[in-house]
Amino acid sequence: MELNIQKLKEGDYEKLLVNWWKEWEWDAPPKDFLPDNGTGGFMVYNNDIPICAGYIYKSNSKVAWVDWIISDKNYRDKESRKEGIVYLIQALTEICKQLGYAYCYALVKHDGLIKTYEDLGYIKADNYNQELIKHL
Repeated sequence: MELNIQKLKEGDYEKLLVNWWKEWEWDAPPKDFLPDNGTGGFMVYNNDIPICAGYIYKSNSKVAWVDWIISDKNYRDKESRKEGIVYLIQALTEICKQLGYAYCYALVKHDGLIKTYEDLGYIKADNYNQELIKHL
């Protein structure tokens, strides 16, 4: 297995990510809700096969938000998919560090993904009761 990471390209959201969210029975976030209109993240590939993707929200503070991690549910090698997710979160975290951020924030509901973040040194903060968003 040869993992590599690349910046998301125009069209990745429509061609891949929306379907991935649908396969996991999650609602895809609107494209304009994501950083850089859906291209402000990275995709992990095993050779040329896309496995997973995630986003970085940049702020004017020392906090970056590393989130919207999604994978191809139909990628059959579950162990490779997990390795790809670990690789992705590590890479996103390192990119934030290189950009000068002191903290990475993640809002995660999926138990397996929470465990992966924790294994990578993220610590639980407060539990939230409800996610609230207002479309203006």
